[in-house]
Amino acid sequence: MSDPHQGSGEHPVGRYGTSPDEAPAPARGSVPAEPSRDSAHPVPMQRSGPVDSGTSADQNAPEPATVLGASLAGAARKAGLGDLMESERPTGAALLKAMGGVRGIIEAIVPGLLFLLVFTFTQSLPWALGVSVGVAALLTLLRIIGKTPVTAALGGLVGVVLSAVLALITNKPEDNFVLGFFTNGAYGAVLLVSVLVGWPLIGLAVGFLMNDGIAWRQDRVKRRALRWLTLAWAGLFILRLAVQLPLYFAGNVEWLGSTKLLMGIPLYAPLLVVSWLVVRGLYRAPETDAAASDTPGRPGSPT
Repeated sequence: MSDPHQGSGEHPVGRYGTSPDEAPAPARGSVPAEPSRDSAHPVPMQRSGPVDSGTSADQNAPEPATVLGASLAGAARKAGLGDLMESERPTGAALLKAMGGVRGIIEAIVPGLLFLLVFTFTQSLPWALGVSVGVAALLTLLRIIGKTPVTAALGGLVGVVLSAVLALITNKPEDNFVLGFFTNGAYGAVLLVSVLVGWPLIGLAVGFLMNDGIAWRQDRVKRRALRWLTLAWAGLFILRLAVQLPLYFAGNVEWLGSTKLLMGIPLYAPLLVVSWLVVRGLYRAPETDAAASDTPGRPGSPT
């Protein structure tokens, strides 16, 4: 980056207590100044911020973006996603933790599965809803008794109860899935909008998870990869709507319940692994690359 004084002919002499008239008369024995060298390379002005490759004017990011990114990263760490993204390989334990652990998977699947089974065999909406809500409440109670984190379980219980109330009011079993439509629609829309405005949410979360802040926005490869990764997650939520909404309007409760289960964790887990592969590729440790480049070739192999 060019110096702001370079080539201007201006020299900041006289700014530090020595006038220009006194400058040509140095004391005897002192080293004479070199005007030609100084005029070519004057003392630079102090800049307001660093000029490293990872920073720029955009590093003075809008405060909402910084706060949002830090919040998303904090939520991801609590959910176990931080351990997964920072690990060298996606171990089963890290992947399981990122999905809420065995208990979290049970809490996410069992209430909906029981609703589907009970309704399919009895065609009784009250019975199906009662079993679903009862099991969700029991699982939450077990967390409270065991003094384990209950935030996710409480959120799931509230969702199950609200869905059950709506289905009972309308007396339509398919309305038990309406809340999920709104949730998927909201997630998909927010992710799409974040890409359109140039601040993909997955990029914000990953940047703060990997201690990169928003510097990734200055890297063309990272910016493009995280934008596509955000679009992939948006696509997951939109795909759920595209498949399930026609079944809802057709009143096909059995297939609606089945597709909701099949498009939940079975799709979430592979996309989580893909996200890990992308992030590790973008943030590969420098020593790993150095070790790979310093590895001697095999005997007889071309160098």
